[in-house]
Amino acid sequence: MSDPTPFTDKKFASRVDWNLMRTFVDIVRAGGIGAAARQLNRQQPSISAALKRLEEHVGASLLRRTATGVEMTAAGKAMMALCEDMLESARMMPHQIAQATKRVEGIVRIQIVSGLVSIEFDEAIASFHRRNPEIHIEIRVSPWRQVLDALERGEVEIGVGYDNGVRGSLMYEPLLVERQQLYCARSHPYFGYRASRFNELKDEGFVLTGDDEIELITQLRRRYRLGTKVNGLAEDINEARRLIVHGVGIGFLPIYVAEDDVAKGKLWPMLHADFEPFYDIFLLARSQPARDTATQLFWDEVIRRIRAQHRS
Repeated sequence: MSDPTPFTDKKFASRVDWNLMRTFVDIVRAGGIGAAARQLNRQQPSISAALKRLEEHVGASLLRRTATGVEMTAAGKAMMALCEDMLESARMMPHQIAQATKRVEGIVRIQIVSGLVSIEFDEAIASFHRRNPEIHIEIRVSPWRQVLDALERGEVEIGVGYDNGVRGSLMYEPLLVERQQLYCARSHPYFGYRASRFNELKDEGFVLTGDDEIELITQLRRRYRLGTKVNGLAEDINEARRLIVHGVGIGFLPIYVAEDDVAKGKLWPMLHADFEPFYDIFLLARSQPARDTATQLFWDEVIRRIRAQHRS
């Protein structure tokens, strides 16, 4: 039997107990009434009664019991989306009030991979500083695995980088899709020539980026035996670019990092565009939601710009 048509209560906001919505979210996130009761250290009948009262307020069933727990009805999904928005707004209240009253101080610690080119990230830094001039921004540069490790250890609050897997302790927000290309210097015999097969480059001397090399690039090199002859090594993308520009060897670089040198005729892209490897670069943070105000405001600034870009 379907639910009756929900009634519209013009006084709903003043009559409803907002704690019921918090309990509803807890039930959904826990996966069931019993699980929520155990997590909240409350009696199961009180959790069931809270759900029933909320359903009476909205005039519709929000959850269906299943063999494995509960699943949301259409009304439940709508309620969950609204509840999450309200909880996020409540969580942000002290941060936004602190910003509005110019009482935000502190340090935002960020660790990023070298050679990062992101308009959204740069604009977020500029906007954030204008609004919060008393907050100190500290940026460290390291290979991508060290970015992930520093976040998990709590040495920094925000990271920007690559990950070849998913760490449950971290949050991932796609920032950009980065492409790489294989480059040689003007002095190299391949300058002006596009390689049609990777195999023909297996005897060329390479400049490698060590621990900063993206896993996708490592797999590509190993598959075609590229880089078995190493002429140079630099774990900073900009320094690897320097070695390639000066003819030490050929090597992979992010396209944005090399585009000025390509325009000036110092570097040559050796691969056809269809061969260019690409991967996501993420804005990263620890999964735990509690952050200091300075960090939370910076995270929200970057997220807002990323999502605005995706909508445009």
